[in-house]
Amino acid sequence: MKKQHRIFVTLLATLTTVVALHAGNEGLEPLIQNVYGRDIRLLNGSWHYLLDQLEVGYYDYRRQPTDNGFFKDHQVDNVTSYKEYDFDSAPVMSIPGDWNTWEDRYLYYEGTMWFKRDFSYEPGDKRVYLYIGAANYDTKVYVNGEKVGEHVGGYTPFNMEVTDVLKAGRNFVVVKVDNKRLLEGVPTVNCDWFNYGGITRDVMLVEVPRTYIRDYKLQLKKDSPQLLAGYVQLDGPGASQAVTVEIPELGVRKRFTTDSQGYVEFAFKARPRLWSVEDPYLYEVRISTAEDQVEDRIGFRTIQTRGREILLNGKPVFLKGISIHEEAPFRAGRICSEEENLTLLNWAKELGCNYVRLAHYPHNEKMVRMAERMGLLVWSEIPVYWTIQWENADTYANAHNQLMEMIGRDQNRAAVIIWSIANETPHGAARDKFLSSLATSAREKDDARLISMAMERNDKSPSVISIKDSMSEWVDIVSCNQYLGWYDGKNEKIDRVRWEVDYDKPLVFSEMGGGAVAGYHGDSTTFWTEEYQAELYRKTLKMIDERVPGIAGLSPWILMDFRSPRRLLPHVQDGYNRKGLISNRGQKKQAFYILRDWYMNHE
Repeated sequence: MKKQHRIFVTLLATLTTVVALHAGNEGLEPLIQNVYGRDIRLLNGSWHYLLDQLEVGYYDYRRQPTDNGFFKDHQVDNVTSYKEYDFDSAPVMSIPGDWNTWEDRYLYYEGTMWFKRDFSYEPGDKRVYLYIGAANYDTKVYVNGEKVGEHVGGYTPFNMEVTDVLKAGRNFVVVKVDNKRLLEGVPTVNCDWFNYGGITRDVMLVEVPRTYIRDYKLQLKKDSPQLLAGYVQLDGPGASQAVTVEIPELGVRKRFTTDSQGYVEFAFKARPRLWSVEDPYLYEVRISTAEDQVEDRIGFRTIQTRGREILLNGKPVFLKGISIHEEAPFRAGRICSEEENLTLLNWAKELGCNYVRLAHYPHNEKMVRMAERMGLLVWSEIPVYWTIQWENADTYANAHNQLMEMIGRDQNRAAVIIWSIANETPHGAARDKFLSSLATSAREKDDARLISMAMERNDKSPSVISIKDSMSEWVDIVSCNQYLGWYDGKNEKIDRVRWEVDYDKPLVFSEMGGGAVAGYHGDSTTFWTEEYQAELYRKTLKMIDERVPGIAGLSPWILMDFRSPRRLLPHVQDGYNRKGLISNRGQKKQAFYILRDWYMNHE
């Protein structure tokens, strides 16, 4: 059985590489697990930048890729020779960050921006990787004028080895980021959040031994709360060697030997203190070889379903949640600090949440780890959103790669209980094939978590609300975005309907809610007032209590107002989706307190 699994892991790694190449990713190495637990050197800070709308730094005048682009950064005197760009005299931008909120004139700019940073380096006997937490969307990376990698996708990390490209003394890295929306993209051109462009997460150099611990997984085995199971994958020459797994607090010290591919799978008995919402306990875990050692903080828990219940550590849990976009509070823009993560998650805790839906894309790793420490369960999602090109092989490869990168990064996080593969997608055979294939891949990579997707309603009649979706057989949780009282009638309709869901699976309202402008008051029947939004929540929660059988949780839309170019109503939306329970300036609306009181009194 172990031999068969090794063969499967090898095939999966090969397939993942092929799919990544098909998705437009070149020169990338498999993701380094737990990068913040390594010997890293952050390259954050001030980077020079150049806006290049016509991509003259990448293409020649015949629109062919040039070998002498901006990435070469040739040094000239502009007296006896010249060039028509100059990074050194260009303005600087703080990285991580986004260009749209860096300068007002770039607010709606979508296109190419070049970034450059110099750094000094003294080579040693270590291998070196350049790791980028995320850049939106098509990113080409050059070190000392040589292309080292390309990544497609705006919200997942990627790394490339640069050992042989670095030199003693001065080095420079140039990154071309293009955030143009594409019909074949994931997400596609049509979405309801802001397309922040730039290098939006940490950039770092990672030093590792010649043979290092590239990847590992350690979790409670599915359906077995007394068996810890996982694997270790080494990378480098001499990969067949001893690996030690230690959990000092449990008195665990296990020694294993990897095969010729550097892989070993293992399982051993243990009785860990279980991670839970009330007790988010994390163990110190050390994995070591003769050359390398990695430390992590890992929690152990089980997550299952039983009929219409979700079971955390074998006990029913009701998901009291909220949806969150990775948008910075108070200032707008992409989140780029732990303080901004903490502000949003503290608001979720104040609301009474035990769960957050991190929509509609993977949020930064520090956000997930912070949620884990705070005892918040996490729904993590890829941006397969609305209508994408279901029959396009490259689109599928892109989505699949983002899914694998999301799972690979966070597979040891106990807080993550749901991998979501899509949001509000239209029914159809091509879509079903696309999404069922993603669901299959997610289970093959990680069978210890639940699969879901945010579906739309499919009512039986005007008064009988329901869901009917052929993808229901592929998911563990039937999740539904429903907007009674907002997109479907006014609030009075909520009192006239009942729910019938014909699946013996947990039902989660992945979205619900309506818009309100903070500080705008009036009659509870008047749209956009805080009173209307509060009444919508009041009636919806009463409906849940009385007429939604088997519901296992909800994550209303949304914690905080966020920027969206779709929202055009002057003096009301002004480019913001106003469904937040808190305004983008931090003002709590009346509905915040309605939901908080319900959560505090609901088990």
